[in-house]
Amino acid sequence: MSPKVAVLMGSPSDMEKVKPAVEMLEEMGVTAEMHVMSAHRQPQKVMEFVKKAPEEGVEVFIAAAGKAAHLPGVVASWTTLPVIGVPLSSKDLGGLDALLSIVQMPRGIPVATVAIDGAQNAALLACSILSIKYQEVREKLEQYRKKLAEG
Repeated sequence: MSPKVAVLMGSPSDMEKVKPAVEMLEEMGVTAEMHVMSAHRQPQKVMEFVKKAPEEGVEVFIAAAGKAAHLPGVVASWTTLPVIGVPLSSKDLGGLDALLSIVQMPRGIPVATVAIDGAQNAALLACSILSIKYQEVREKLEQYRKKLAEG
């Protein structure tokens, strides 16, 4: 069974900005499942999904959100699995609002945070986490880094 990452976003309109994460995970041989669920409009759905996810084989969450960006923190509040937050840009403040919302999680509920619209880096961080357990992910990550170094 391959490692699995749940990629969550608050709105279908976030799909284009989140897609690079799924593409990178697939390149690394990691199963990605995408879900749209809002921390504000569907908090019960988020809680139920996050609590059940480990039983379904999820090992890492990537949660992308813009503006108030509560989704990563809400996910982290319901699990001890790693959560990686992706702040998404918007017309209003260019994503700075989302970045600050995610990076300022309270003590005890950590959310790793990547750059604004940094979905691909979120996937690479998820792969780094999974590489501790999965040799094949570690090897693909090493190959990827080697290709980067070669230019």
